[in-house]
Amino acid sequence: MNIFRFAGDMTHLISILVLLLKIYATKSCSGISLKTQELYALVFLTRYLDLFTDFISVYNTIMKLVFIASSLAIVWCMRMHRVVRRSYDKDLDTFRHYFLILASLILALLLHEKFTFQEIFWAFSIYLEALAILPQLVLLQRSGNVDNLTGQYVFFLGAYRAFYILNWIYRYFTEQRFSRWIACVSGIVQTALYADFFYYYFISWKNNAKLQLPA
Repeated sequence: MNIFRFAGDMTHLISILVLLLKIYATKSCSGISLKTQELYALVFLTRYLDLFTDFISVYNTIMKLVFIASSLAIVWCMRMHRVVRRSYDKDLDTFRHYFLILASLILALLLHEKFTFQEIFWAFSIYLEALAILPQLVLLQRSGNVDNLTGQYVFFLGAYRAFYILNWIYRYFTEQRFSRWIACVSGIVQTALYADFFYYYFISWKNNAKLQLPA
């Protein structure tokens, strides 16, 4: 493992902790897209099927279990918790996310590295993760004002993928058989989707003002 991969994992973990802090401390999920959280839960469940077949390291196994458990816990809170679910912005979270699932599945069947059950679902999870943030970004644009914890959650989530791009570049130059081109291209697309958010996040940080996104 290199420093960029570790930094990516840690920023990803921080983003989840920030979101859990928002939900449990404020008993609110206002400004959070349930559809994005459901997509991430599907991403982790399909990507980490190798938990049943391969052991890489204790660290790797723990991180996979943490991402699966936390994503399912967030979805459960937003859907089932008697207090938290009342604050869900259902009228703003109207992105048709099933189109993203369908598009990712078609891409996985057409563009993959190996035509095996596990590899197809791995490719599916990569494509879906690249697009999973779209319902969240659309919700934030519709709501306009973004609270501090929600803004930090999205920022760390975007930073995680940026670190992974650096990780792939590093591995390309240091490993002879590194060929995860699907992850590289999808990661670039995913990071590009955050560009507009990063711009307004930086402006609000520079001016010490509340984060606002144009509708």
